[in-house]
Amino acid sequence: FVGLLENLIIRDKTVMIAIYKALIRPHLEYCVQLWNPVAAHGSWGIILELESVQRRFTRLINEVGTLPYSQRLEILNLTTLAERRIRGDLIEAFKVISGISEYGPNLFKTSRSGLNLVSSSRCNSSNAKVRNLQRSFLPERVIPYWNKLPSEVKSSESVLSFKVKLEVFKKDTIFKSNVNDFNFWNVSTE
Repeated sequence: FVGLLENLIIRDKTVMIAIYKALIRPHLEYCVQLWNPVAAHGSWGIILELESVQRRFTRLINEVGTLPYSQRLEILNLTTLAERRIRGDLIEAFKVISGISEYGPNLFKTSRSGLNLVSSSRCNSSNAKVRNLQRSFLPERVIPYWNKLPSEVKSSESVLSFKVKLEVFKKDTIFKSNVNDFNFWNVSTE
């Protein structure tokens, strides 16, 4: 990819974003629901290294390359890769819980209300490494994000309506949040 980028004469926003979305981002997100690095001690290096690819690429784009990363993302209508991984996890969880994807009926354990997810620790090991590894798999990794969603998002009729309601929830949460408030969409900072 480096050779491709060095030889590009036109670095217009639309051309560069099309190249990024078609050629680079698919490599960064391949099988992401399986290998997604969890934000924990020891894995921040991987997360930051992945994000640095998008950071470097957005610097190459004319008109926005000198702006701070968060402003570049906003102007280019992109999100951080960490946010995209969380969104992907939530969509996969919705598909499984609503019966659209057949990963097995016992992949997620739901609360009595049927709307929240609870931990279904299959391995009660006292080994910290095993517990940390277990938290990196989808059924455990998605719990805190899923449980913060409002019930109208969780009870969507289809994947498309879930995506639309999730985006509305995201925009409302960001709009209403104070800079000092916790906002789970702000998972990677500069």
